[in-house]
Amino acid sequence: MARQLSQRTLPQAALSPSLTARTAAAGALAVGALALGAAAIGAFAIGRLIVGKARVRSLEIDDLTVNRLHVVNANRRHSSRKTR
Repeated sequence: MARQLSQRTLPQAALSPSLTARTAAAGALAVGALALGAAAIGAFAIGRLIVGKARVRSLEIDDLTVNRLHVVNANRRHSSRKTR
């Protein structure tokens, strides 16, 4: 009885093993492509975080260097005024 119901409700092509195998292969490819895309996005995001932290550190160093240069230049200006 169950076999008769399944044959009535589903088309015969849907029950063929080759179509089932093709559907399963297509599903596996789709899942694999999604996983690969997610891995690529994750790697890109991690790379951006690392580069962003490196840029922030270099900017902090640059700011400190610029501040020191301003202090040195200010001291030179004041010292040259004193000697004149």
